[in-house]
Amino acid sequence: MFAKVILTITEGTLKGQEFIFDSRTTCIIGRSPDCNPKLPDDEAHRTISRYHCLLDINPPDIRVRDFGSRNGTFVNGTKIGQRQPEQTPEEGAKLTFPEYDLKPNDEIQLGDTVFQVSIEEVSEFKVNKPGLNISSVGKIELSENVQQLVQQANAGKSDLLSIQGYSILRELGEGGFGAVYLARHNETKEEVALKIMLPAVASNPEITERFLREIDNTQALNHPNIIKLLNSGYYNGIFFFTLEYCDGGTVFDLMQRRGGRLSIDEAISIIMQVLDGLEYAHQADIPYVKLADGNFGRGRGLVHRDLKPSNIFITNINGDRTAKIADYGLAKAFDQAGLSGQTRSGTKAGTPVFMPRQQVINFKYAKPEVDIWATVACLYFMLTGAFPRNFVGDPFLAVLQTNAVPIRERDASIPKQLAELIDQALVDKPEIYFKDAASFKQALSGVL
Repeated sequence: MFAKVILTITEGTLKGQEFIFDSRTTCIIGRSPDCNPKLPDDEAHRTISRYHCLLDINPPDIRVRDFGSRNGTFVNGTKIGQRQPEQTPEEGAKLTFPEYDLKPNDEIQLGDTVFQVSIEEVSEFKVNKPGLNISSVGKIELSENVQQLVQQANAGKSDLLSIQGYSILRELGEGGFGAVYLARHNETKEEVALKIMLPAVASNPEITERFLREIDNTQALNHPNIIKLLNSGYYNGIFFFTLEYCDGGTVFDLMQRRGGRLSIDEAISIIMQVLDGLEYAHQADIPYVKLADGNFGRGRGLVHRDLKPSNIFITNINGDRTAKIADYGLAKAFDQAGLSGQTRSGTKAGTPVFMPRQQVINFKYAKPEVDIWATVACLYFMLTGAFPRNFVGDPFLAVLQTNAVPIRERDASIPKQLAELIDQALVDKPEIYFKDAASFKQALSGVL
């Protein structure tokens, strides 16, 4: 890896212990058994809360946020969060404290335990185009970059042959570090979605290669319910991708057209197709997967880890509505390669409303079951227009400490058997109930 964040306990009964993080993750420090780093649940650590503070790590970056703990979290001797003495833990959970970026040699103190931060950068991170992202270049300059990219392709630039012959029709959407455009081939009239991603940091060739290698995994997916990644490349500081274009927009768009929620029949039809796509992706033979010995060979399965209604697209094929999962691994690979320059709990990352607690505790948790939980959360949202959990205060703490609200409390008209299944499938403590797409799909078919 290219950077490591190391937390070393320098004071307290655990003095000398180290915790090493070499890829993007969130983790919780506290006394609860599922915390990492986990502190002992004993008298010496009684002043530390079960879920005390959040670490958001994207090496070489690390930030910390207190969860409204009873005794607070200190950074270099300054208290960064604490509920008031008269407030209960439940009241403290409704508070949201700011995050603090940490630097090498900074100290985090919880009770008598002190962690010291150190950062090892194995290879130098270089910025090719300082600050090149949506927020700084602006939409006009970004649009000019895309037009120039296509012009270079049509002029025969060898690195851009995969987008040769296309013209940009219009912008479809934008995000923090890129945008998506509708493009049409001048001869075949085929329409594709052209996605560009502008790295905020690190055009280091090794990092670029690692990101594109991850994209090879995604490009191997070929299923009617997954948006096909057609081509990808990198040119002059811009990563570009062509993908299947879906003319029906996203499920979230469809919900808005329907007044905020979908009928049971419409929602179930979409979810069944999503489950088909997930079952394939979780089981598919994928080339170029990194093996335990550090080499690359064939592996099995990809986990999406970011399913939500805005990542499920709709298209019409031969008069039938088809649901397709989007962004399979693209944003995740970009993020984990360090190309976004952001940690994930910041405002651009949004609220973890479709995430099970396993992902909040450890973002690297990558079992297929996290996708099943997220799929059911999408179904819940499609039927009710509400998120499964009530989010008050710190959203990450809400995921850790609260269960999904029974769906009939949102909408009493939902059939009892369907409601009971959805409630069961949204259990994620101590573990997620449904482990794979096939088992949930079978259970869903049984209550229709």
